[in-house]
Amino acid sequence: MDTRNLPRRQWLQQSACGFGALATSALLGRAPARAAESSSWGQPTHYQPRAKRIIFLFMQGGVSQVDSFDYKAQLARRHGEELTFSDARQLAKTGERTAHRLMQSPWQFRHYGQTGKLVSDLFPETARHVDDLCFLHGMHTEGVAHGPATLFLHCGSTNFIRPSFGSWVYYGLGTENDSLPGFVTIAPSIGNGGPRNYGPAFLPPSVQGTSIGGAGQDKLEIDSLTRDVPWESQQQQMHLLQRLNAAQLARRADSQELQAANRALSLAWRMQTVGPEVMDFSRESAATLDMYGLNDEATRGYGQRCLLARRLCEAGVRFIQVNYGDNTANPAWDQHSNLPKHAVHARAVDRPISALLTDLKQRGLLEDTIVWWGGEFGRTPYSQDNGTGRDHNPGGFTVWLAGGGFKPGYSHGATDEFGFQGVEGKVHMHDLHATLLHQLGLDHERLTFRHAGRDFRLTDVYGRVVPDIIA
Repeated sequence: MDTRNLPRRQWLQQSACGFGALATSALLGRAPARAAESSSWGQPTHYQPRAKRIIFLFMQGGVSQVDSFDYKAQLARRHGEELTFSDARQLAKTGERTAHRLMQSPWQFRHYGQTGKLVSDLFPETARHVDDLCFLHGMHTEGVAHGPATLFLHCGSTNFIRPSFGSWVYYGLGTENDSLPGFVTIAPSIGNGGPRNYGPAFLPPSVQGTSIGGAGQDKLEIDSLTRDVPWESQQQQMHLLQRLNAAQLARRADSQELQAANRALSLAWRMQTVGPEVMDFSRESAATLDMYGLNDEATRGYGQRCLLARRLCEAGVRFIQVNYGDNTANPAWDQHSNLPKHAVHARAVDRPISALLTDLKQRGLLEDTIVWWGGEFGRTPYSQDNGTGRDHNPGGFTVWLAGGGFKPGYSHGATDEFGFQGVEGKVHMHDLHATLLHQLGLDHERLTFRHAGRDFRLTDVYGRVVPDIIA
């Protein structure tokens, strides 16, 4: 398609399908940090950071903690026994405690690493890295259904429209690369909050997350409709658009929308030289492609996403979310009646996640990169309706962290003997948010934005940094 003779309005509309779309989600370029000090790499922060960026491996739907990283011997010993639990969903419906049948894990657990950490056969590749991982076993959160819990995970609120975690990070730290956005989400789902999970809400539109691909899509690419247009013609188009925008801004200097559009256009122009290179895997070695599982149909999809995350990390993107999920009513790990399907999902992600950890460590990137793995909640230790699956469980579940100054080979907190509720070292989702920001050099109580007459923050009026998990 020849774009040289398109009218300006049509050219802008068409380009929104390519780099224009990518740039529009990072409208204003660098975001100002609410900060007091400077970090060692020149970005202003509240105090000296331990990490530059976060890669969030989002497991949509809720991985079962008692079938993955939180071994409970009592489930095997008392399998089939009927006990009464304070089931969050039943309490909401009837206000009464409910009897449920305990269900043992169908997967064996084995000891790994110097720490001897018990990990199930679902994650044998990730298990090789246990001595680099920091496990939080006493996690708890808000929201029993996927929608509210997913929004709370991303935005710190179950229903109100609030900025996403990645947007807060981008707002606080800006970007290390002026030719790329500071926040990218790879293959996000359209459900359970959809764009709100990577949206800026009332923060500047500059910190909107840029989406690449979508749930259920293996192909990750962003096309530029000007790719086949001669460079001289592209320059002429750009100069013309700049003059037209400058004339508009001269008449409407107070228009933030026009300013944003003009800067978006400039970013899109710069991205044409950077974006394709970042997304080009042809320079990766055959060994690297194989390590990420790109030669295996089962692992290719998530392997591509994890490899792209490493490349975006190297390119200076602050927050990279690597989603594993789909657009169905019961997303990915949500096995209410078919727990064995966890094995299908685990096979798809285990090898790529292990490769990402290996790759980051080999390249010296794990020291200043936080890898955060987890879902919106966990699952119950009993069978749902005495069947073959597990229900949602926001009261006690596991996430793990790697790099970025967190204690390696460490397990913090615990659930009860069945893995139902956090009982020791409990960490609320607000606490996790506060601690992650802390490692980036940002004080969650001081990273604020004034809107509608009050100062807002990611953790609202809650949250505490968890010092026990910091090395």
